[in-house]
Amino acid sequence: MSRPSAKRVRSVVIAGAGAGLGREVALKFAGEGSVVFGTAESAAQVHDLKVASGGRVSLAACDITNMQGLKAWAEGVSEALDGAGLDVLMNLQESLQAGPLEAMPLDAIRRELELNVVGAVALINAFLPSLRVARGRIIQVSSWIARLAVPFGGLSAASTAALEALSAAYRAEVQPSGVDVVMVTTDLIVPLGDTDRPTRSARPISDLTPAQRDFYGKRLATASTRLEQLAIGGSHVAEVAARVVQIAQASATAGHVPVGDRAIEIAAAARSKNDAELDAFRLSLVGLG
Repeated sequence: MSRPSAKRVRSVVIAGAGAGLGREVALKFAGEGSVVFGTAESAAQVHDLKVASGGRVSLAACDITNMQGLKAWAEGVSEALDGAGLDVLMNLQESLQAGPLEAMPLDAIRRELELNVVGAVALINAFLPSLRVARGRIIQVSSWIARLAVPFGGLSAASTAALEALSAAYRAEVQPSGVDVVMVTTDLIVPLGDTDRPTRSARPISDLTPAQRDFYGKRLATASTRLEQLAIGGSHVAEVAARVVQIAQASATAGHVPVGDRAIEIAAAARSKNDAELDAFRLSLVGLG
């Protein structure tokens, strides 16, 4: 779907703007003159981005899985827009848990699904009225694991694949109102520093039972090391942020956009390979071929 070419992005909401990719996207939008609102995990992140942006980004410490808190924040943002509507809604709030599914605590599974799936739906629904006013764009950002589940990444693959399916359904459902929905799939992202690294490493082997450690330990260590190597060799966060902002501002874009060489390769593989070929590909990707 295309947006009016003369329409300039004026207002942006970013869930997960306190660190990592979300922080970089918020700063880039603010630097270009957009009005930016967002959520962060802590008061410290709120203060950090306020200073870094010169006060041009308005952040709130908000958990999008807290329905009451999310509703209050969204209503406050909508009031601040003063009837102008919202141009861009971005969901960069993502949890990526890794480890053997057999050993994954059920609470961790619930939390990931709550954040990546339920929270994403709640976020969209909270801002749809404002998006309709501006005929805006929703951008969901995920990683290539949504297209290719790998060993010890099954939970994250499941939750992000669900997010892709929901985005496709939303795109069809809200299209008559002029709201656009785009799924952006990225490489693993090279962080700016160790404190900025997303939680992508596997659960410590010491968390496993002795029997699970004997069964999974060596392969888990190999896969964890390989995923770290893929992250180090992945796309730089600043480059991904620039591309995401470009997608948000484009007059027209596809419903799914892979960003980064690995994401493009995996999207192509998911379309062209048969099941046996994909199984071999996913094993080789994490060093278990």
